[in-house]
Amino acid sequence: MIETAAETRVEAIARLNDRCRQGFDRTARITVTRTCLATLSTGTLASEAVAQARLLQELRRHSFPADCPERDRGSFMVDQTTVFFRIDYFDAALEWGSEDPANASLTTRVLTLMLREDL
Repeated sequence: MIETAAETRVEAIARLNDRCRQGFDRTARITVTRTCLATLSTGTLASEAVAQARLLQELRRHSFPADCPERDRGSFMVDQTTVFFRIDYFDAALEWGSEDPANASLTTRVLTLMLREDL
């Protein structure tokens, strides 16, 4: 008989957060602050698109330390600039906080990429 351990609440949240970061969650929103985008681009539409692609590439490569079990925040470097990210949990209408972030059907994840000035 094969036994499988039940997924804990923290593990479920971490798994759902990973799906958000990797772009597999169709309901999730990923936003980049104006300050972050302006710092990493030259202001043209093309350079902003390249900056966004580079941000997503680094976000998806990010590995987490043990002290972040939900994998809902972190930072990484792009062009000697430290970029921070945070995942917040909202209801489906994006009006209130989610009642249960471990339940994907009740939660819309919003991942924000920002600089220190945006914190």
